Amino acid sequence: MGFDWIVYNAGRIGELTLAHLWMTLTPTLIGLVIALPVGWVAYRYRRLYPWIVGVGGLLYTLPSLAVFIILPMMVGTQILDPINVLIALTVYTFALLVRSVADGLASVSPETNQAAEAMGYSSMQRFVRVQLPVATPVIMASMRVILVTNVSIVSMAAVIGVPQLGSLFTEGFSRRQTLPIIVGIVVCLILAIILDQLVVRASKWLTPWLPKERA
Repeated sequence: MGFDWIVYNAGRIGELTLAHLWMTLTPTLIGLVIALPVGWVAYRYRRLYPWIVGVGGLLYTLPSLAVFIILPMMVGTQILDPINVLIALTVYTFALLVRSVADGLASVSPETNQAAEAMGYSSMQRFVRVQLPVATPVIMASMRVILVTNVSIVSMAAVIGVPQLGSLFTEGFSRRQTLPIIVGIVVCLILAIILDQLVVRASKWLTPWLPKERA
C-alpha cells in the first residue's frame, strides 16, 4: 500500500475534496451574510452588543459532534444529510464573525462618520461606502480563522457518515491503515492554506488604500 493506492483512489479523493470544499465555503459565506446586518445592529445599538456577542459566544461553545447528531431531530433531516453540517457551520461562522463585524464597524472614527453624514450619505450609504470598507481588515482577519477552523470541523462529520476528507480518517482507522489518514491530513492542510491565501488576496483587493503589509 503506497503510491499505487493514491493513484487508484485519486478520483475518490478528488470527490471527497470537492465535497469538503463545498461544505466549508457554503456555510462560511451564509454566516458572513447573516453576521453583517446582525453585527451592524450590535454596533448601532450598543445596549444590544453584549447580548448579541454573548449569544454568539455561547453558540460557538456547542460541541460540533453533538450538534451534528442533534440537528436532524430539530430540523427533521436525515442524520447523513450534509445539510446538518451546513447549518452547524453556519451557526459557528456567525458566532465567530458577528463580534468582528461589530468591532470592525466601531473602529471607524467619529470624524469619518461625521464627514460621511455631512456629505449627505444615508445610514445605509455610510454602512456600505464608509464603515464596511474600513472594517474590512478586521472582518477578513476573522474570516481567515473561520475558514481554517471550518476545514477542520467539517472532517468531524465523517464520524456520523457524511462523506468528505474526514472519511479517509475513519476508514484508515477502521482498517488500521495509516496512508488514508495521512492523505486526508495533507489534503486538508493544503485546502486550508489555499483558502487562507485566497482570503489574504481578497483582503488586499478590497483595501487597496492600505499598505501591503497591513492589508
